[in-house]
Amino acid sequence: MPRRRRTRYVTGELEELFTTRRPDSEPSVLDAGAGHGAEALWLAAHGWNVTVVDFSLAALDFGQRNAAQAGADVAERITLVEGDLGVWAPEPRAHDVVLCLYVHCAGDMAEMITRLASGVAPGGTLFMVAHQSVDPATGEPTRAAGQHQVSIDEAGAALRGDEWEIVTLENRRRDDQMGGVDAVVRAVRQP
Repeated sequence: MPRRRRTRYVTGELEELFTTRRPDSEPSVLDAGAGHGAEALWLAAHGWNVTVVDFSLAALDFGQRNAAQAGADVAERITLVEGDLGVWAPEPRAHDVVLCLYVHCAGDMAEMITRLASGVAPGGTLFMVAHQSVDPATGEPTRAAGQHQVSIDEAGAALRGDEWEIVTLENRRRDDQMGGVDAVVRAVRQP
């Protein structure tokens, strides 16, 4: 799926999500904290309309150049938005999938999760993966020590209630040479 190196479980879940969830209408993805948009290129090439949000103008410029090189049919499916996920909010209930991978945020993480989740359409999916700064099994710092990313506790608190079906809410040990633990969150907004 994406060209970027991912752990097998992230790549596998993304492939499942994007190859089995094909609404009849033009499918829409919000890639929050997308950087230069590696996932966006793949998604746009496979028929998805993608909104890429990142605070880095340099990353967005790089993504725009890559989209243009991929061809007009790909580039026209990608919308680039400069936004700080510490305060930015998507259009409510507008996207079939809201994707947020390995985003660092200085603000209130539960609030960010709630804001991003507001962009998920009924029947749509919120999918988040984040490095954990402390290994929950050992209590030892990981290579992500000092970073503030999504945790399963914050996601569980933000997504409680009847509006969400929690599909995945767990910490998973990384299976790559970097090691560490990732929080994996997958939730479906009830219709």
